[in-house]
Amino acid sequence: MKGIAAGIGVVVLSPLLLAGTAMMMASASEAATTTSFSGCLPGIDTAEVTKEVTKLLDGASGKDVHIQGLDLPAEQIPNAQTIVATGISLDVPKKGQIIAIATAMQESRLRNLNSGDRDSLGLFQQRPSQGWGTAQQIRDPVYASERFYKALLKVDGWQQMKVTQAAQAVQKSGYPDAYAQWEDLATALQKAIAATFSNADKDETAKDSAKDKDAESSSGGCTPDKDGTSFGRIPEGSVPKGYKIPKDADPKARKAIEWAMHQLGTLYQWGGSCTDSHGPDPMGRCDCSSLMQQAYAHADVKLTRTTYTQVNEGKAVSAKNLKPGDLIFSRGTAARPEHVGLYMGEGLVIEAPRTSKPVRITPIKDWEILAVRRVL
Repeated sequence: MKGIAAGIGVVVLSPLLLAGTAMMMASASEAATTTSFSGCLPGIDTAEVTKEVTKLLDGASGKDVHIQGLDLPAEQIPNAQTIVATGISLDVPKKGQIIAIATAMQESRLRNLNSGDRDSLGLFQQRPSQGWGTAQQIRDPVYASERFYKALLKVDGWQQMKVTQAAQAVQKSGYPDAYAQWEDLATALQKAIAATFSNADKDETAKDSAKDKDAESSSGGCTPDKDGTSFGRIPEGSVPKGYKIPKDADPKARKAIEWAMHQLGTLYQWGGSCTDSHGPDPMGRCDCSSLMQQAYAHADVKLTRTTYTQVNEGKAVSAKNLKPGDLIFSRGTAARPEHVGLYMGEGLVIEAPRTSKPVRITPIKDWEILAVRRVL
């Protein structure tokens, strides 16, 4: 799944990144001298972890989410999502994502620390003095994740190694067996988070894929007749025959969708304000984020201007539980998506796609979703 963590934000990723936590503490791997490394956390229930992760990503308070091994899920799960989204965007296999989560659990307990042993920083306790990047770069969870994955992929035969062996090959910790205790939790988190991204598990078997699709349908996701394909080919700039804004749509979402639909057929303009898309001045036309901003402005909802900031608007929700009016992010990474569209219901998205293309409606099946934000 290229381009998502195409879905972010990523991430969102996600999109969901709670970075910048200021705290002074040593690197987990260097400080945990009394921790037993003989085995993984006992009794990890993957189904339960998936339920709790989805609950948080759907906007629940961290106080209402309980996962064995995570004492600050509202901070830790978004960081794990960034790690998974970044891995997917780099085409790192599932095992690599699990290794990365297990490593971050051991090094920082999945917290973006601003200090550690000597000059160690961030999720993976990487050190500027050892060539991992500047302090500012390392404190960026997306950058830190990318650097970890790039180092992992250079390890000869890492896919045949045990999780703790592969992690140690990258980290060179003083406690080489420490990572093993987090493998079960990391596996459960990876599976739960990857399930929120479209087409995240391309290497799974057809049988497992079918199971995932069944589970997705039962959890309220986009079923085959709600992915937009039932409308057939949609001419650019037109409304699909038979489409109506769902009756249960939030009134403000309805206003935003209706206004956006009045911009159909107008040409994209990067940096355009979307304040006069039918007028003679090209800068009055829409780009993807100004279309979102102005659509919601006409529903008395204030949004920031860019895709990079809109991915932090409102609250994060799972792509399995879309509602009309949700902002959908794609391209780039979960934390730094490059495109945004407005979900219209019925498996359709309205967007200002790119230069030379008009504002149009597309089926959601054509989107690789990095993140979803609900702004109402």
